[in-house]
Amino acid sequence: MKAITIMAAVAALTLTTPVLAQTQGVTDTEVKIGGAHDLSGIFAPFSVPAVSAAKQYLDKVNAAGGVHGRQITYIVEDHGYQVPKAVQAANKLVNRDQVFAMLLNLGTPHNIAMFQLMEPKGIPNISPITAAQQMVEPFAPWKFAGTASYYDAVKATTEYMVDEEGAKKFCLMILPTDFGKAIEVAVKETVDERGLEIGVETAHKPDETDFTGALGKVREAGCDTVGMALGISQMINAISTARKLGMDDVRFLLSGAGFHTVVAKGLAGQGVTDGVYAGAGWQDLEARLGDPAVAEWVAEYKEATGEDYPGTGALLGRSAAGILVAALEAAGPDLTQESFIAAMESLNYPDPISGNTVTFSAEDHIGADEVFVSKIDNGSWKLVKTIE
Repeated sequence: MKAITIMAAVAALTLTTPVLAQTQGVTDTEVKIGGAHDLSGIFAPFSVPAVSAAKQYLDKVNAAGGVHGRQITYIVEDHGYQVPKAVQAANKLVNRDQVFAMLLNLGTPHNIAMFQLMEPKGIPNISPITAAQQMVEPFAPWKFAGTASYYDAVKATTEYMVDEEGAKKFCLMILPTDFGKAIEVAVKETVDERGLEIGVETAHKPDETDFTGALGKVREAGCDTVGMALGISQMINAISTARKLGMDDVRFLLSGAGFHTVVAKGLAGQGVTDGVYAGAGWQDLEARLGDPAVAEWVAEYKEATGEDYPGTGALLGRSAAGILVAALEAAGPDLTQESFIAAMESLNYPDPISGNTVTFSAEDHIGADEVFVSKIDNGSWKLVKTIE
């Protein structure tokens, strides 16, 4: 009986060993990638085109034979900018779909919550659509951010506003989330360092639409610059309301979450074109259409999607998909988490789509460190300063 039991155990081990040895989400013909997005909430203007652009590029790669003979399958779930739904999405992607890596997960608190499911399996998190510091801090081998953090970009832009635009008193209008906290800390630290003053700080819900009261407090406080961390439509609404209230001299400082084509065009539609600044880790696409690589991609995107123009979300989606493919290529045919991470850490190339330089290393998992300060001018973002 004992001999039979031992033989059964050995047989079971023999049967299970190949499964244990196989890398999750990888076969000889396929690699599965997941993405938890806001396709129906306040940041859908980022996620929807990002998914479209990423899939368009991955379809092109797959049509050419994939990477080392593997087709890239991108499985997308919608969380609607709700953290519980993001956790559900991550659970499905990581445990049921068994994805190899995550690409373009949107949202700061959402990514942080999903990390609890990703970390035990070491699932690489590539270019999340959030520039929160927590995307790479504390350091972990599986965390890779695409661009400079909200904190670094907003702090550098706040310093620019003080030094070159004469800002003296700042107010804050933010979502009370990790995302909002990053903008708050960056502005307040600069204000403290320069011996300036913070006026009023107002907190807002993701579904809030009336900002008249909050802007009244900003006006009473005498702020000349407002640091803002709200949803896309909220930013357009709040800034337009400020102009209707006669607050024409107030400047608005946005993070990468507000550095979006939709914001520039939406404010232009409201007759608001001046005094809106943003600091982000990439450049706006519109001003770089003369670049052949940019023009080629724009033409491909239009043909594939039928859309008139690829905005900021599409730019981020295409750039992130490019990083993923470059790493898969560099990892070689024997694709494992270890070979992929080493490949990510070896990437170093200029990205014409995002207008920055992608450079990872074993010590630095932030892809691009530059900060680009831009201002809305006649319905378009114009680069005013590059900070390296």
